[in-house]
Amino acid sequence: MKVVLSIAGSDSSGGAGIQADIKTAEAHGLFSTTAITALTAQNTNGVSGVCGVEAKFVIKQIEAILSDFDISAIKIGMLGSYDTAKALSGILKNFNKPMVLDPVAISRAGSKLLDDKAKSALIELFPLVDIVTPNHFEAEYFGLNIATDAKLPQCNFLIKNIYPNSNEAVDRLFINGSFAKDFKTPFAQKKNTHGTGCTYSMAIACNLALGLTLGKAIQTSKNYIYRAIKNAPDLGCGNGPIKHKVI
Repeated sequence: MKVVLSIAGSDSSGGAGIQADIKTAEAHGLFSTTAITALTAQNTNGVSGVCGVEAKFVIKQIEAILSDFDISAIKIGMLGSYDTAKALSGILKNFNKPMVLDPVAISRAGSKLLDDKAKSALIELFPLVDIVTPNHFEAEYFGLNIATDAKLPQCNFLIKNIYPNSNEAVDRLFINGSFAKDFKTPFAQKKNTHGTGCTYSMAIACNLALGLTLGKAIQTSKNYIYRAIKNAPDLGCGNGPIKHKVI
């Protein structure tokens, strides 16, 4: 059984973050280990509190996992602080398996989740990973132009949902700063989409761990997300979770 590591925050409502990553790994037949960067108090209506984990303890979690398991891929999600992002650069620079980074800097509603100091440390991680998966707000925040190319040429980016009001869900891949390919599925008309970004990036990490090429891993993961949204249960009073076990 392949083993993946998720470095991310905890979602008390179970639809996003570490909880979504574990469910996604299991849906793909992989075992998930974790390093928790933050605790959140949240439900399907929103986040009411965040408690960050000290960077040194985040690193201690990662060291414990890497010393014991043969990790086939790493997914990086919510980091929250400059210290954590900076510390990750040191421990992951020599990791030679696939890594996927979901930057978690700006929410789909446009709310800023990362300060500018932490942003600079996060950008240092970009060249270390195989793919960064920002939403269109985050793409602008990091200086990416979906129509042409990126200002960060040594990085690979998958910009999600570049046409928000379209009947298709289109994600655009840039390799080393240049346009490579668009990935498409029908747009799933559902309100229950909580945790889609976390799940999508973890699915890509899982598929890379299973040996798929980057392009194939993205398309397979995108198809999975479409089915997970389409079959989402109606749970909670707000923006509910998707159905992770649809493979």
